[in-house]
Amino acid sequence: MPTTRTPAGSARDRILDTAFRLFYAHGPRGVGVDTVIAESGVAKATLYKHFPSKDDLVLAYLDKVDQAWFGALRAAAREAGDEPREQLVGMFDALAGACRREGYHGCAFINTAAESPAGSPVHARTVEHKNVVRAWVTDVARRAGAADPELLARQLTLLLDGGLASGVLDGDPAVAEAAKRTARALVDAAVGGAPGGRPTRQ
Repeated sequence: MPTTRTPAGSARDRILDTAFRLFYAHGPRGVGVDTVIAESGVAKATLYKHFPSKDDLVLAYLDKVDQAWFGALRAAAREAGDEPREQLVGMFDALAGACRREGYHGCAFINTAAESPAGSPVHARTVEHKNVVRAWVTDVARRAGAADPELLARQLTLLLDGGLASGVLDGDPAVAEAAKRTARALVDAAVGGAPGGRPTRQ
């Protein structure tokens, strides 16, 4: 009987989806390439055709995480409305969604950075992600009229990272709500009273 060829695109996707699941649950260091091959059901040559080294696979995994998490942050900000100050607080709804997810293991970038040598391509990618997120938050803070947009962005991203870490420790949904309330206080202090004298929303 003739064999059915697996399209290249679907093989790559299957490898990456498998790596995403395993790397997030156990950390890239805790998962060998042979395990990814076995779990994804592809030949070793197929994996190395798409990802010549394990670092290449880890970098692709981080790109996939970046799309999901950064996308969730921006979507939550848009859901908060058109006012930038509300978007700065609304993005914390993405934190609540992440912490409630089954199999939640915290921030994939922090976890991966902790097991990667400083200066390596993988470690550099984790730093790049954090810098890009902070730059985006800085831009929103500037549009919100913050006195020091860069300081506010650093405060809010530190709060996000702390919320992601705390969610691993106890899984308490109150963590995300506390982080959002703290974000509100930081934004109000940096931007001033609500536009038009309206009370701020929680």
